[in-house]
Amino acid sequence: MQASAIIKLTISMAIFGSIGFFTIHTGVPALELVFIRCICATLFLSALWLITGGHKTEVWHKKEIVRTLLCGVFIVLNWVFLFKAFEEMSISIAISIYNLAPIFVLILGALFLKEKMTIQALVATLTCFIGSIFIIGLHNFITLSEFLQSGFIWALLSALFYALTMLTSRIITQLSSYALTFIQTTVGIIILLPFVDFSLFEGLTTTNWLYILGTGFIHTGFVYYLFFDSIRNLSTILVSVLVFVDPVVAILLDMLLLDFMPSIMQTVGILLIFGGIFYTIYIPKQSKKEV
Repeated sequence: MQASAIIKLTISMAIFGSIGFFTIHTGVPALELVFIRCICATLFLSALWLITGGHKTEVWHKKEIVRTLLCGVFIVLNWVFLFKAFEEMSISIAISIYNLAPIFVLILGALFLKEKMTIQALVATLTCFIGSIFIIGLHNFITLSEFLQSGFIWALLSALFYALTMLTSRIITQLSSYALTFIQTTVGIIILLPFVDFSLFEGLTTTNWLYILGTGFIHTGFVYYLFFDSIRNLSTILVSVLVFVDPVVAILLDMLLLDFMPSIMQTVGILLIFGGIFYTIYIPKQSKKEV
């Protein structure tokens, strides 16, 4: 079962790594794209749910449903902010900041779940913070408005809500992966519907629609089914390691297909962020000292 879960998570992360490339070819803004993603994923997952007969054996618990609804809000905001970041900065930089999520999990766990903060966690957090400064190059921004328009805030918010999604999904154990993701994407449709500008879908090309549907059915429906179905059967450390398949694929595609080439400072920043997160994962537990 663990081997199957490892394969599923690896495939889901590899596919998700291409989402930035798909996103910039859709021709629609972040909010509208997330709305279509939610519709496609809901159709895809409900079809699988019915075909497999899982809806007949689903066990519903009020607490689980409430947690899933909350998780749905977090995951939708995560998507909107990530796609906003893609609109303002390169995919590689946005993904690097987005993958600060494990560090936010540590911080939020210490603040709200009373988990003990360690020297290891503090070092990793400081390293990642310095890396993020190198990536965005604060010295290049003369005014606050320039900084806000850089996309850094969007990427940081996407990482924060990704972390909240991970924390919330930990305590959802009874619902099937179909039900879990189906509820989340349905929440997305309801939340975003009042804000969608449908005129933005006029005049889109066939290519635009192929990329839009790809992000909906593949990157949302299929990927998130694999993701939530696999993480339940894997240790936290294994999940933390395998999610790095996502940024590696994203950065490689950005460099190979979109001709992105990071500056020396940005390269150092990317290495510091991933170094800080790897440090969090690999340092033996017995070497941790509580602070």
